[in-house]
Amino acid sequence: AKTTPPPRRSLGMQTAALAVTAALSLPAIATADDGEKQIELIISNLEGIEGKTGRIVIQTKPQWAPIGVTRFEELTTANFFQDCRFFRVLPGFIAQFGINGDPAVQAKFRNNIKDDPVKVGNKKGTVVFATAGPNTRTTQLFINMGDNAFLDKQGFSPIGEVIEGMDVVEKFYAGYGEGAPQGKGPNQGKIQSQGNKYLVPEFPKLSYISKAGFL
Repeated sequence: AKTTPPPRRSLGMQTAALAVTAALSLPAIATADDGEKQIELIISNLEGIEGKTGRIVIQTKPQWAPIGVTRFEELTTANFFQDCRFFRVLPGFIAQFGINGDPAVQAKFRNNIKDDPVKVGNKKGTVVFATAGPNTRTTQLFINMGDNAFLDKQGFSPIGEVIEGMDVVEKFYAGYGEGAPQGKGPNQGKIQSQGNKYLVPEFPKLSYISKAGFL
């Protein structure tokens, strides 16, 4: 059966098959709410249709992953996510984003952050940083579009969850499939070096964040 690489940055993209283990999954919900914030994303190009928009709300969970939450909130404050494309959308698996459309802006956030221990499972709707190996998180994230328990043991630590708009996430344009070179979708190296000058003309249907901010 065809397998799907995990949501890694291109530096660490792996092609080895992934096995979903039968191990007990981690808890999906924590009860504490200290320091939680809500971040609203307005999404354009839903289903690849110009002018079709929607809204999702992400609630951060610092009790799950304080280091990751701090970076996500820092990026939001810096308006980093404006015009970021969901460049890798694989229904039932993940929707990946977080490479800025301007390479000069992207370069400002190249510093890695340390890993957070995995305290909760990669359940549908959780928001997680992509990695290229241990302690390599920068700006790329993904929304789990299904329950992906096999990512737990690989060190993918959720930082929050979509509390409104998973129906909108399901409408992210997925027609380009897996990214290059495994598939015909966008090449992460070219996104990093060229930004939206590469994505917009070659992959015009990609859904993207037209506005991001705290509620």
